[in-house]
Amino acid sequence: MNHDLQRLQPYPFEKLRALIADITPNPELRPISLSIGEPKHPSPPFVLEALASNLDQAAVYPTTAGIPELRQSIADWLTQRFALPADSLDPAQHIIPVNGTREALFSFTQALIERDSQGLVVSPNPFYQIYEGAAFLAGVEPHYLACDASNGFIPDFDQVPASIWQRCQLLFICTPGNPTGAVIPQDTLQQLIRLADDYDFVIASDECYSEIYRPGQPAPIGLLQACAAMGRHDYARCVVFHSLSKRSNLPGLRSGFVAGDATLLKPYLQYRTYHGCAMPVQTQRASIAAWQDESHVETNRALYQSKFDAVLDILGDVMDVQRPDAGFYLWPQTPMDDDSFCRRLLAEENVAVVPGRYLSRDLDGYNPGAGRVRMALVAPLDDCIEAAQRIRRLIGRL
Repeated sequence: MNHDLQRLQPYPFEKLRALIADITPNPELRPISLSIGEPKHPSPPFVLEALASNLDQAAVYPTTAGIPELRQSIADWLTQRFALPADSLDPAQHIIPVNGTREALFSFTQALIERDSQGLVVSPNPFYQIYEGAAFLAGVEPHYLACDASNGFIPDFDQVPASIWQRCQLLFICTPGNPTGAVIPQDTLQQLIRLADDYDFVIASDECYSEIYRPGQPAPIGLLQACAAMGRHDYARCVVFHSLSKRSNLPGLRSGFVAGDATLLKPYLQYRTYHGCAMPVQTQRASIAAWQDESHVETNRALYQSKFDAVLDILGDVMDVQRPDAGFYLWPQTPMDDDSFCRRLLAEENVAVVPGRYLSRDLDGYNPGAGRVRMALVAPLDDCIEAAQRIRRLIGRL
């Protein structure tokens, strides 16, 4: 077996299961989970209808590049959503459909990275653990950039030494961030693009939470949008990852895409052809329906914001917690260490959350997730309200 498999760390939820293995949740209260970021709002019926009406396509081998209609619908969505110049995206060259962004983030790393004991994949910290695992299995080292309140939960890229950028092959950014919800501004994105030019690395922007933001507020900017504003319509060294999981409440559809630099996506498509991960045609047809509709996204957005309004009204004066720029997570400080808080919250109030330290790595004795928890506001509104009331009740006893 590949010896690098031994370097993979347990997933946060494995650590959480071990943490609470000896806990008996309060049996007098029904369980409420705010731990896993799995959308619970209804999937759009018209997307499910499109999926069902195309089940006969299960008899067809799908192509890795996807059907032209899907690539065109994605190009149209990207162009409209991120105000890209008309025709700057060639659906045949700049877009590849993928089976959810988790597998794409991982496989893109394997296709891009040249094995080098000095090579780096640079990542935010806290982070989506796929970034780290992809680095290990590609034969390079991860390098972590702290995201904490001192810099608005965005890495302080100005403090990264040239020696790190010189070794960097791939920079992962997550905007809006998981778990912080912080959105990287356009000038910072453009700073990173210039750094990528100077040091010859690629930027992979995980933008899966980009469509969940406060109604009436500006939509989060994307990496391709920042490129276009610089007049870089070839999107050189830049790729973005988007998904229908959060945007459209379709995590089980496993549908997303990678878009950007055609010179990178051409060899990546070849890699995927050998990898054997083509999206089923019926899934592609259902995805077209989803990318072509915004009304269900607006409804989804409003549902999340009603939860933020209610939960922050309950917890705002007993916890250090702020409304995020975007996404569906809260990232509050805890009144005791985060793993003890999670244990007590489950034992006494039957509410599950994730310790922040499980989403981060210790660097020189500092873990930017320690003393925080991630709360995913994915449960129904009434459950989120009750969970917040229980959390407040626990804090009142501490």
